[in-house]
Amino acid sequence: MSAAPADTLMVSVSGVRGIVGKDLTPELVARYAAAFGTLVRNGERPSAVVLARDARVSGPMFAAAAAAGLVSVGCRVIDAGLIPTPTAQLAVEHHGAGGGLVITASHNPIEWNALKFVGADGLFLDQPAAERLQALLAGTLPRAGWDGLGDTARDDGAVQRHLARVLALPHVDVARIRARGFTVALDCVRGAGGTIMPALLEALGCTVTAIHTETDGRFPRAPEPIPAHLGELSALVRRTGADLGIAVDPDVDRLALVDGTGAPIGEDYTLAFAVEAVLRRRAGPVVVNLSTSLVVDDVAGAYGVTVARAPVGEANVARAMRRAGAVVGGEGNGGVMLPALHLGRDAPLAAALVLDLLAATGDAVHDRVAARPRYTIVKAKAPRGADLDAAYGALIARFPDAATDRQDGLRLAWADRWLHVRPSGTEPIVRFIAEARTPDAAEALVAAAGDLVA
Repeated sequence: MSAAPADTLMVSVSGVRGIVGKDLTPELVARYAAAFGTLVRNGERPSAVVLARDARVSGPMFAAAAAAGLVSVGCRVIDAGLIPTPTAQLAVEHHGAGGGLVITASHNPIEWNALKFVGADGLFLDQPAAERLQALLAGTLPRAGWDGLGDTARDDGAVQRHLARVLALPHVDVARIRARGFTVALDCVRGAGGTIMPALLEALGCTVTAIHTETDGRFPRAPEPIPAHLGELSALVRRTGADLGIAVDPDVDRLALVDGTGAPIGEDYTLAFAVEAVLRRRAGPVVVNLSTSLVVDDVAGAYGVTVARAPVGEANVARAMRRAGAVVGGEGNGGVMLPALHLGRDAPLAAALVLDLLAATGDAVHDRVAARPRYTIVKAKAPRGADLDAAYGALIARFPDAATDRQDGLRLAWADRWLHVRPSGTEPIVRFIAEARTPDAAEALVAAAGDLVA
Protein backbone atom coordinates (compact mmCIF):
# COMPACT_ATOMS: atom_id res chain seq x y z
CA MET A 1 0.00 0.00 0.00
CA SER A 2 1.44 3.35 -0.99
CA ALA A 3 1.60 6.31 1.37
CA ALA A 4 2.50 8.74 -1.39
CA PRO A 5 1.12 12.20 -0.58
CA ALA A 6 -1.38 13.95 -2.81
CA ASP A 7 -0.83 17.46 -4.16
CA THR A 8 -1.72 19.41 -1.03
CA LEU A 9 -0.50 16.98 1.64
CA MET A 10 2.17 18.87 3.58
CA VAL A 11 4.91 16.74 5.16
CA SER A 12 7.37 18.75 7.25
CA VAL A 13 8.88 19.27 10.68
CA SER A 14 5.40 20.56 11.64
CA GLY A 15 3.82 17.14 10.94
CA VAL A 16 1.52 15.94 8.17
CA ARG A 17 -1.30 18.24 7.06
CA GLY A 18 -3.92 17.87 4.38
CA ILE A 19 -7.45 18.66 3.30
CA VAL A 20 -9.95 16.24 4.82
CA GLY A 21 -11.30 13.74 2.32
CA LYS A 22 -8.99 14.89 -0.44
CA ASP A 23 -5.53 13.84 0.62
CA LEU A 24 -5.91 13.27 4.37
CA THR A 25 -8.02 10.13 4.71
CA PRO A 26 -8.62 7.57 7.47
CA GLU A 27 -6.59 5.02 5.52
CA LEU A 28 -3.59 7.34 5.34
CA VAL A 29 -3.93 8.32 9.00
CA ALA A 30 -4.03 4.66 10.08
CA ARG A 31 -0.89 3.90 8.11
CA TYR A 32 0.97 6.92 9.49
CA ALA A 33 -0.08 5.90 13.01
CA ALA A 34 1.14 2.33 12.45
CA ALA A 35 4.46 3.63 11.15
CA PHE A 36 4.79 5.96 14.14
CA GLY A 37 3.95 3.12 16.52
CA THR A 38 6.68 1.04 14.89
CA LEU A 39 9.11 3.94 15.23
CA VAL A 40 8.57 4.37 18.96
CA ARG A 41 8.58 0.69 19.90
CA ASN A 42 11.45 -0.21 22.20
CA GLY A 43 12.69 -3.35 20.46
CA GLU A 44 10.11 -6.07 21.05
CA ARG A 45 8.62 -4.34 24.08
CA PRO A 46 5.31 -2.58 23.31
CA SER A 47 5.30 1.18 23.79
CA ALA A 48 2.49 3.38 25.04
CA VAL A 49 1.43 6.25 22.78
CA VAL A 50 -0.68 9.19 23.97
CA LEU A 51 -3.42 9.92 21.44
CA ALA A 52 -5.12 13.32 21.49
CA ARG A 53 -7.07 15.61 19.18
CA ASP A 54 -8.38 19.12 18.89
CA ALA A 55 -12.03 20.00 18.28
CA ARG A 56 -12.15 19.69 14.49
CA VAL A 57 -15.18 17.86 13.13
CA SER A 58 -12.98 15.21 11.49
CA GLY A 59 -11.07 14.60 14.73
CA PRO A 60 -13.08 11.64 16.08
CA MET A 61 -12.87 9.85 12.73
CA PHE A 62 -9.13 10.30 12.48
CA ALA A 63 -8.63 9.41 16.16
CA ALA A 64 -10.37 6.10 15.56
CA ALA A 65 -8.19 5.43 12.52
CA ALA A 66 -5.03 6.37 14.41
CA ALA A 67 -5.95 4.15 17.35
CA ALA A 68 -6.46 1.22 14.99
CA GLY A 69 -3.10 1.82 13.36
CA LEU A 70 -1.29 1.99 16.69
CA VAL A 71 -2.99 -1.10 18.11
CA SER A 72 -2.20 -3.00 14.90
CA VAL A 73 1.53 -2.76 15.58
CA GLY A 74 1.24 -3.69 19.24
CA CYS A 75 1.18 -0.26 20.89
CA ARG A 76 -0.85 0.60 23.95
CA VAL A 77 -3.00 3.65 23.21
CA ILE A 78 -3.51 6.14 26.03
CA ASP A 79 -6.52 8.06 24.76
CA ALA A 80 -6.53 11.57 26.23
CA GLY A 81 -9.42 12.71 24.06
CA LEU A 82 -10.08 16.33 23.12
CA ILE A 83 -7.32 18.40 24.74
CA PRO A 84 -4.87 21.17 23.81
CA THR A 85 -1.66 20.19 22.04
CA PRO A 86 0.59 21.34 24.93
CA THR A 87 -1.56 19.28 27.30
CA ALA A 88 -0.83 16.23 25.14
CA GLN A 89 2.90 16.93 25.21
CA LEU A 90 2.82 17.08 29.00
CA ALA A 91 0.79 13.85 29.06
CA VAL A 92 3.54 12.06 27.12
CA GLU A 93 6.01 13.05 29.81
CA HIS A 94 3.59 12.21 32.63
CA HIS A 95 3.00 8.67 31.39
CA GLY A 96 6.59 8.01 30.34
CA ALA A 97 5.11 7.11 26.96
CA GLY A 98 7.11 6.22 23.92
CA GLY A 99 5.50 9.11 22.10
CA GLY A 100 2.35 11.02 21.33
CA LEU A 101 0.16 11.49 18.28
CA VAL A 102 -1.90 14.69 18.20
CA ILE A 103 -4.61 15.14 15.57
CA THR A 104 -4.72 18.87 14.92
CA ALA A 105 -4.25 21.29 12.06
CA SER A 106 -3.55 24.13 14.49
CA HIS A 107 -4.40 27.43 12.76
CA ASN A 108 -5.21 25.99 9.32
CA PRO A 109 -8.69 26.61 7.86
CA ILE A 110 -11.59 24.37 8.81
CA GLU A 111 -11.25 21.98 5.84
CA TRP A 112 -7.79 20.87 6.99
CA ASN A 113 -6.61 18.41 9.61
CA ALA A 114 -3.20 17.04 10.48
CA LEU A 115 -1.04 14.71 12.52
CA LYS A 116 1.67 15.93 14.87
CA PHE A 117 4.16 13.40 16.23
CA VAL A 118 5.66 13.78 19.70
CA GLY A 119 8.75 11.92 20.90
CA ALA A 120 9.27 10.36 24.31
CA ASP A 121 10.84 13.63 25.49
CA GLY A 122 7.62 15.55 24.86
CA LEU A 123 9.10 17.37 21.86
CA PHE A 124 7.92 17.10 18.28
CA LEU A 125 10.07 14.85 16.14
CA ASP A 126 13.31 16.26 14.79
CA GLN A 127 14.28 15.92 11.14
CA PRO A 128 16.19 12.60 11.46
CA ALA A 129 13.26 10.96 13.29
CA ALA A 130 10.82 12.36 10.72
CA GLU A 131 12.94 10.86 7.97
CA ARG A 132 12.93 7.46 9.71
CA LEU A 133 9.15 7.68 9.90
CA GLN A 134 8.95 8.31 6.15
CA ALA A 135 11.26 5.35 5.50
CA LEU A 136 8.96 3.09 7.51
CA LEU A 137 5.96 4.33 5.52
CA ALA A 138 7.68 3.30 2.30
CA GLY A 139 8.14 -0.30 3.46
CA THR A 140 6.09 -3.15 4.92
CA LEU A 141 4.96 -2.46 8.45
CA PRO A 142 5.25 -5.29 11.04
CA ARG A 143 1.59 -5.82 11.94
CA ALA A 144 0.83 -7.84 15.05
CA GLY A 145 -1.20 -11.04 15.09
CA TRP A 146 -4.26 -11.54 17.26
CA ASP A 147 -2.11 -12.29 20.30
CA GLY A 148 0.19 -9.30 19.86
CA LEU A 149 -2.27 -6.47 19.40
CA GLY A 150 -2.09 -3.42 21.62
CA ASP A 151 -4.87 -2.16 23.85
CA THR A 152 -6.45 1.15 24.84
CA ALA A 153 -6.70 3.04 28.13
CA ARG A 154 -8.27 6.40 28.95
CA ASP A 155 -6.60 9.45 30.45
CA ASP A 156 -9.24 11.89 31.67
CA GLY A 157 -6.94 13.93 33.89
CA ALA A 158 -4.55 15.57 31.42
CA VAL A 159 -6.15 19.03 31.48
CA GLN A 160 -6.29 19.20 35.27
CA ARG A 161 -2.63 18.16 35.51
CA HIS A 162 -1.70 20.86 33.00
CA LEU A 163 -3.59 23.50 34.96
CA ALA A 164 -1.96 22.43 38.21
CA ARG A 165 1.51 22.59 36.65
CA VAL A 166 1.00 26.13 35.32
CA LEU A 167 -0.43 27.41 38.61
CA ALA A 168 2.47 25.89 40.56
CA LEU A 169 5.18 27.62 38.52
CA PRO A 170 7.44 29.97 40.50
CA HIS A 171 7.12 32.34 37.54
CA VAL A 172 3.41 32.84 38.29
CA ASP A 173 2.44 34.71 41.47
CA VAL A 174 -1.12 33.46 41.76
CA ALA A 175 -1.94 35.51 44.86
CA ARG A 176 -0.75 38.75 43.26
CA ILE A 177 -2.68 38.08 40.06
CA ARG A 178 -5.83 37.26 42.02
CA ALA A 179 -5.46 40.44 44.03
CA ARG A 180 -5.36 42.49 40.82
CA GLY A 181 -8.82 41.15 39.86
CA PHE A 182 -8.47 41.34 36.10
CA THR A 183 -11.50 41.40 33.84
CA VAL A 184 -10.80 39.35 30.71
CA ALA A 185 -12.63 38.85 27.43
CA LEU A 186 -11.85 35.42 25.96
CA ASP A 187 -12.26 33.92 22.47
CA CYS A 188 -11.61 30.18 22.11
CA VAL A 189 -12.76 29.96 18.43
CA ARG A 190 -14.78 26.79 19.27
CA GLY A 191 -11.54 24.84 19.49
CA ALA A 192 -9.85 22.95 22.31
CA GLY A 193 -9.35 26.15 24.31
CA GLY A 194 -12.74 25.73 25.91
CA THR A 195 -11.38 22.76 27.85
CA ILE A 196 -8.78 24.80 29.74
CA MET A 197 -8.74 28.58 29.25
CA PRO A 198 -11.87 29.55 31.23
CA ALA A 199 -10.79 27.35 34.14
CA LEU A 200 -7.27 28.80 34.14
CA LEU A 201 -8.45 32.40 34.13
CA GLU A 202 -10.99 31.74 36.87
CA ALA A 203 -8.29 30.04 38.98
CA LEU A 204 -6.27 33.26 38.59
CA GLY A 205 -9.15 35.28 39.99
CA CYS A 206 -10.22 36.84 36.70
CA THR A 207 -13.76 37.85 35.85
CA VAL A 208 -14.21 36.22 32.44
CA THR A 209 -16.62 37.00 29.62
CA ALA A 210 -16.09 34.30 27.00
CA ILE A 211 -17.21 33.62 23.46
CA HIS A 212 -16.87 30.51 21.30
CA THR A 213 -15.93 28.13 24.13
CA GLU A 214 -17.93 25.29 22.54
CA THR A 215 -15.59 22.49 21.49
CA ASP A 216 -17.30 21.49 18.25
CA GLY A 217 -14.66 22.71 15.80
CA ARG A 218 -17.11 24.81 13.78
CA PHE A 219 -14.92 27.89 13.70
CA PRO A 220 -16.95 31.13 13.63
CA ARG A 221 -14.05 32.99 12.00
CA ALA A 222 -10.73 32.25 10.38
CA PRO A 223 -8.98 30.33 13.16
CA GLU A 224 -5.56 31.98 13.19
CA PRO A 225 -5.54 34.58 16.01
CA ILE A 226 -4.10 37.47 14.00
CA PRO A 227 -5.45 41.04 14.39
CA ALA A 228 -7.57 40.85 11.24
CA HIS A 229 -9.57 37.96 12.74
CA LEU A 230 -10.20 39.40 16.20
CA GLY A 231 -12.92 41.96 15.48
CA GLU A 232 -15.54 40.20 17.59
CA LEU A 233 -13.16 39.93 20.54
CA SER A 234 -12.22 43.60 20.20
CA ALA A 235 -15.91 44.54 20.32
CA LEU A 236 -16.39 42.34 23.38
CA VAL A 237 -13.52 44.08 25.19
CA ARG A 238 -15.05 47.49 24.49
CA ARG A 239 -18.57 46.38 25.38
CA THR A 240 -17.59 44.82 28.72
CA GLY A 241 -14.84 47.27 29.68
CA ALA A 242 -12.40 44.36 30.05
CA ASP A 243 -8.79 44.99 31.04
CA LEU A 244 -7.68 42.87 28.10
CA GLY A 245 -8.82 40.32 25.56
CA ILE A 246 -7.28 36.90 25.01
CA ALA A 247 -7.63 34.74 21.91
CA VAL A 248 -6.22 31.28 21.31
CA ASP A 249 -5.92 29.15 18.20
CA PRO A 250 -7.79 25.83 17.83
CA ASP A 251 -5.13 23.65 19.50
CA VAL A 252 -4.21 26.23 22.18
CA ASP A 253 -0.50 26.61 21.59
CA ARG A 254 -0.75 30.24 20.43
CA LEU A 255 -2.16 33.26 22.26
CA ALA A 256 -2.96 36.77 21.05
CA LEU A 257 -3.86 39.87 23.04
CA VAL A 258 -6.28 42.75 22.65
CA ASP A 259 -5.66 45.81 24.82
CA GLY A 260 -8.23 47.56 26.98
CA THR A 261 -9.24 49.91 24.17
CA GLY A 262 -10.14 46.93 21.98
CA ALA A 263 -7.03 47.17 19.77
CA PRO A 264 -5.30 43.89 18.84
CA ILE A 265 -1.60 44.43 19.55
CA GLY A 266 -0.05 41.62 17.51
CA GLU A 267 1.06 38.16 18.59
CA ASP A 268 4.72 39.11 18.99
CA TYR A 269 3.80 41.10 22.09
CA THR A 270 2.53 37.92 23.73
CA LEU A 271 6.04 36.52 23.57
CA ALA A 272 7.63 39.85 24.52
CA PHE A 273 5.45 40.11 27.65
CA ALA A 274 6.17 36.50 28.61
CA VAL A 275 9.92 36.97 28.10
CA GLU A 276 9.86 40.02 30.36
CA ALA A 277 7.84 38.18 33.01
CA VAL A 278 10.54 35.50 33.13
CA LEU A 279 13.60 37.78 32.86
CA ARG A 280 12.33 39.95 35.73
CA ARG A 281 12.96 36.94 37.96
CA ARG A 282 16.02 35.43 36.28
CA ALA A 283 18.11 36.71 33.39
CA GLY A 284 19.26 34.06 30.96
CA PRO A 285 19.41 33.08 27.30
CA VAL A 286 16.37 33.66 25.08
CA VAL A 287 15.73 31.76 21.85
CA VAL A 288 13.11 32.68 19.24
CA ASN A 289 12.52 31.85 15.60
CA LEU A 290 13.79 33.80 12.61
CA SER A 291 10.42 35.49 12.01
CA THR A 292 10.01 36.91 15.53
CA SER A 293 9.74 40.66 16.09
CA LEU A 294 12.60 42.85 17.28
CA VAL A 295 10.38 43.85 20.19
CA VAL A 296 11.61 40.67 21.91
CA ASP A 297 15.22 41.76 21.34
CA ASP A 298 14.37 45.12 22.90
CA VAL A 299 12.95 43.46 26.00
CA ALA A 300 15.88 41.07 26.32
CA GLY A 301 18.37 43.90 25.82
CA ALA A 302 16.83 45.81 28.72
CA TYR A 303 17.85 42.87 30.93
CA GLY A 304 21.32 42.51 29.41
CA VAL A 305 20.38 39.38 27.46
CA THR A 306 20.91 38.63 23.80
CA VAL A 307 18.47 36.70 21.63
CA ALA A 308 19.45 33.66 19.55
CA ARG A 309 17.36 32.68 16.53
CA ALA A 310 16.36 29.28 15.19
CA PRO A 311 14.45 28.08 12.12
CA VAL A 312 10.68 28.44 12.21
CA GLY A 313 8.90 25.48 13.81
CA GLU A 314 8.40 24.53 17.43
CA ALA A 315 10.68 21.49 17.17
CA ASN A 316 13.52 23.67 15.87
CA VAL A 317 13.11 26.31 18.56
CA ALA A 318 12.78 23.71 21.33
CA ARG A 319 16.05 22.02 20.44
CA ALA A 320 17.83 25.34 20.08
CA MET A 321 16.56 26.33 23.52
CA ARG A 322 17.85 23.08 24.96
CA ARG A 323 21.29 23.61 23.41
CA ALA A 324 21.45 27.21 24.65
CA GLY A 325 20.14 26.50 28.15
CA ALA A 326 17.45 29.12 27.50
CA VAL A 327 15.23 30.27 30.35
CA VAL A 328 12.42 31.26 27.98
CA GLY A 329 11.72 31.44 24.28
CA GLY A 330 9.19 30.71 21.62
CA GLU A 331 7.82 31.95 18.34
CA GLY A 332 6.50 35.36 17.41
CA ASN A 333 3.13 33.88 16.46
CA GLY A 334 2.12 33.95 20.12
CA GLY A 335 3.78 30.66 21.04
CA VAL A 336 5.53 30.88 24.44
CA MET A 337 7.92 28.15 25.61
CA LEU A 338 9.22 27.80 29.18
CA PRO A 339 11.67 24.96 29.92
CA ALA A 340 10.61 24.99 33.58
CA LEU A 341 7.26 23.66 32.37
CA HIS A 342 8.06 21.93 29.08
CA LEU A 343 9.68 22.74 25.75
CA GLY A 344 6.47 23.31 23.84
CA ARG A 345 4.36 26.29 22.82
CA ASP A 346 1.69 26.73 25.47
CA ALA A 347 -1.15 29.27 25.45
CA PRO A 348 -2.29 28.67 29.07
CA LEU A 349 1.29 29.28 30.16
CA ALA A 350 1.42 32.44 28.03
CA ALA A 351 -1.77 33.78 29.60
CA ALA A 352 -0.45 33.19 33.12
CA LEU A 353 2.88 34.90 32.38
CA VAL A 354 1.20 37.90 30.74
CA LEU A 355 -1.11 38.35 33.73
CA ASP A 356 1.84 37.94 36.09
CA LEU A 357 3.71 40.76 34.33
CA LEU A 358 0.69 43.06 34.36
CA ALA A 359 0.05 42.32 38.04
CA ALA A 360 3.69 42.91 38.97
CA THR A 361 4.00 46.21 37.13
CA GLY A 362 0.49 47.55 37.69
CA ASP A 363 0.40 48.45 34.02
CA ALA A 364 -2.31 47.95 31.45
CA VAL A 365 -1.53 46.15 28.19
CA HIS A 366 -1.46 49.48 26.36
CA ASP A 367 1.13 50.84 28.81
CA ARG A 368 3.47 47.91 28.22
CA VAL A 369 3.21 48.30 24.47
CA ALA A 370 3.85 52.03 24.67
CA ALA A 371 6.97 51.44 26.78
CA ARG A 372 8.81 49.79 23.86
CA PRO A 373 9.72 50.92 20.36
CA ARG A 374 7.01 50.16 17.83
CA TYR A 375 7.59 48.14 14.70
CA THR A 376 5.38 47.18 11.79
CA ILE A 377 5.34 43.63 10.50
CA VAL A 378 4.08 43.05 6.97
CA LYS A 379 3.31 39.55 5.71
CA ALA A 380 2.55 38.26 2.24
CA LYS A 381 2.54 34.93 0.48
CA ALA A 382 2.71 33.48 -3.01
CA PRO A 383 2.12 30.02 -4.50
CA ARG A 384 5.14 27.78 -4.18
CA GLY A 385 6.85 26.98 -7.47
CA ALA A 386 9.60 29.52 -8.05
CA ASP A 387 13.30 28.59 -7.98
CA LEU A 388 13.88 29.75 -4.42
CA ASP A 389 17.65 29.31 -4.44
CA ALA A 390 17.90 31.65 -7.42
CA ALA A 391 15.55 34.09 -5.71
CA TYR A 392 17.63 34.01 -2.53
CA GLY A 393 20.75 34.81 -4.53
CA ALA A 394 19.01 37.72 -6.21
CA LEU A 395 17.85 39.09 -2.86
CA ILE A 396 21.35 38.89 -1.38
CA ALA A 397 22.67 40.77 -4.41
CA ARG A 398 19.85 43.33 -4.09
CA PHE A 399 20.67 43.98 -0.41
CA PRO A 400 24.46 43.53 -0.03
CA ASP A 401 24.56 45.49 3.25
CA ALA A 402 22.30 43.04 5.09
CA ALA A 403 23.41 40.23 7.40
CA THR A 404 22.28 36.92 5.90
CA ASP A 405 20.95 33.81 7.64
CA ARG A 406 20.23 30.67 5.61
CA GLN A 407 19.03 28.39 8.42
CA ASP A 408 15.47 28.52 7.11
CA GLY A 409 15.00 30.04 3.69
CA LEU A 410 16.68 33.43 3.72
CA ARG A 411 16.67 36.10 6.40
CA LEU A 412 18.21 39.48 5.68
CA ALA A 413 18.75 41.66 8.75
CA TRP A 414 19.74 45.20 9.62
CA ALA A 415 19.83 46.88 13.03
CA ASP A 416 16.26 48.14 12.79
CA ARG A 417 14.57 45.91 10.20
CA TRP A 418 14.60 42.45 8.62
CA LEU A 419 13.13 40.38 5.81
CA HIS A 420 12.46 36.63 5.94
CA VAL A 421 11.54 34.58 2.86
CA ARG A 422 10.81 30.89 3.36
CA PRO A 423 8.68 28.02 2.08
CA SER A 424 5.82 27.31 4.46
CA GLY A 425 5.80 24.03 6.35
CA THR A 426 2.03 24.08 6.76
CA GLU A 427 0.70 25.31 3.41
CA PRO A 428 1.90 25.01 -0.25
CA ILE A 429 3.10 28.61 -0.35
CA VAL A 430 6.15 30.85 0.06
CA ARG A 431 5.94 33.32 2.92
CA PHE A 432 7.37 36.85 2.93
CA ILE A 433 7.69 38.54 6.32
CA ALA A 434 9.33 41.90 6.94
CA GLU A 435 9.59 44.18 9.95
CA ALA A 436 10.67 47.80 10.17
CA ARG A 437 10.03 50.98 12.14
CA THR A 438 7.53 52.22 9.53
CA PRO A 439 4.89 50.47 7.42
CA ASP A 440 6.40 51.88 4.23
CA ALA A 441 9.82 50.41 4.98
CA ALA A 442 8.39 46.98 5.79
CA GLU A 443 6.14 47.00 2.73
CA ALA A 444 9.06 47.95 0.52
CA LEU A 445 11.03 44.91 1.71
CA VAL A 446 8.11 42.57 1.05
CA ALA A 447 7.52 44.10 -2.38
CA ALA A 448 11.17 43.65 -3.31
CA ALA A 449 11.05 40.01 -2.24
CA GLY A 450 7.81 39.41 -4.13
CA ASP A 451 9.26 40.86 -7.32
CA LEU A 452 12.29 38.55 -7.19
CA VAL A 453 10.47 35.38 -6.12
CA ALA A 454 7.56 35.67 -8.57
